[in-house]
Parts: sequence; C-alpha cells; structure tokens
Amino acid sequence: MNAPLVIRPRPEEVEGQPILRPLPSAKCRSVGPFVFFDHMLHTRYPAGHGMNIRQHPHIGLSTLTYLFEGELLHKDSLGSEQVVKAGDVSWMTAGSAIAHVERTPAELWDQDFTMHGLQIWLASPKEHEQGPGLYSHHPAASLPVSDNLGVTIRMIAGTGFCLESPVPVLSPTLYAELQLQTATTLLIPTEHTERALYILSGDALLNDQPIEAHALVILPSGEAMTLFADSDCHAILFGGAPMDGPRRINWNFVASDPTAIEDARRRWAAGDWPSVPGESERIELPKGRG
Repeated sequence: MNAPLVIRPRPEEVEGQPILRPLPSAKCRSVGPFVFFDHMLHTRYPAGHGMNIRQHPHIGLSTLTYLFEGELLHKDSLGSEQVVKAGDVSWMTAGSAIAHVERTPAELWDQDFTMHGLQIWLASPKEHEQGPGLYSHHPAASLPVSDNLGVTIRMIAGTGFCLESPVPVLSPTLYAELQLQTATTLLIPTEHTERALYILSGDALLNDQPIEAHALVILPSGEAMTLFADSDCHAILFGGAPMDGPRRINWNFVASDPTAIEDARRRWAAGDWPSVPGESERIELPKGRG
C-alpha cells in the first residue's frame, strides 16, 4: 500500500473571513477537477459586521459554495441574485468571462451570526473553458443523502456511493460531505481515480493511521481505504477524473492556455468585462503577475 500524501493548509484571510487553503499546494496542484479549496473557518460576526467580496472576474472554472452555517448573497454578471443558505449549493460556471459578488445578506448585518463553509474551484474541461457562463442554485433538500449505521453521506456534486447530485458538473466529479458517529467505519471505494479527504472536525483513522483535523489527505489511486471515526467526525471527500492537461492559475483566472489568462488580465484592467447589475465597486487587478 502506498502512503497517502498529507497536506497542511496555509491560513489566509478573505475580506475579514479567516480561511484555511490546502489547495493548491506545492505538493499537489489538483485533485480531479479541483484546483482550489478554501475552508471558511467557523467565525462569529457581531452585528454590523460581515463579508463583502466586491465584483471580481473569473474564467475557465466553476465555483461551488457550500455552507454549514450562515448565509451569503450571490450576484453575477448573468443577472443572477440568490441568497445561499446552509446546505445549499451555489454553482457558477465562468466560461470565457463572468463577474460576481459575494456578501452577507443585508438582513444579517443587524444581528450576530455565524459563518462556516467551503468554497472550491473546479477547472473546466478544455471544450468548456471559452463557453458561456452559467449559474444554478440547488437547495439543501435537492441533494441526495445516504444515512446508514451511523454514517451520513450527502452528495454535494458529482457521483459516488450510489448517489448523484443534481449540480451540473462538467467532468466526472466526487464531492461528498461525510458525518460519522463515534466508532463507525466507512469504506472509501475506488470508483474515482483521484480522491482526497479533508477532516473538518473530529478524530479519525485512515487505514488505522490517525488523521489531524484540517489536514488534506491525498489518497493513493486505485486503493480502497477505510475511514474509522474515533470520535464524531465531519469530513469532505472529493476528487474525480484527472484533468485533460495541466492548468495555470493566475489570480481569479484558470486556463490551459496562458494567452487566455493574459487576455483576461488585460480586459479586466481595461474595464472590458461583463458587469454585475447594480454594482459599481470592484476588485482591481493585482500588480505584478499574481
């Protein structure tokens, strides 16, 4: 058996929201189509405070926001406007050019509230990199769930464990929320070529080896693994088919062709970009190449 690769995430902050970012890493650039993984840490906001991520662009990827607690307002240049609640999936495919805004809904600014969730990016297959943008919202009740012998699996996107999410992924994908009660076991099958496990909370063993909370574990390809909960355990399992070639990530842009990124940087800097209706503020292009 090959030893899993363990990645410890780096702490960051996005508009006042503390996060952990295990992907991308120098040790691992992608897992299936997943090229970016942000864990928005459990944060208590007092009244008068919240998130306000101003208008910013994307190409060549899909963003997926999934909250455990709290709410976010999503607005984009397609005209979408949607409050995303805990357990919902907010799915946005950028195509050749999209802009969006994410902020705490106005009604929550006047009260204390808690934020906790995930935002990930999935690289689009080459044939979809320059396609049209798309937004879809999937309420919590629409996501399939398996609940058996103390193990609950919710399929956020893609397929696995005989479940299929309604989220319109563009390539074979696995993105599942796992909740294991103390002393329960889950066999992680090999139905997806690339897989990774992220422990949100709790104590767990993977093939009898302890896993730290907030560690990203890249599972060996082709090997079934056994996850055992030493205490109540909350985790994310994700992956899918290998991408159709390497991707370059530059700021908010993902592409297989570097010239597409250069063009996107030029267009955003020049203001030649679709805008979010009703929004005037935007995040400017960072200086340099990053």
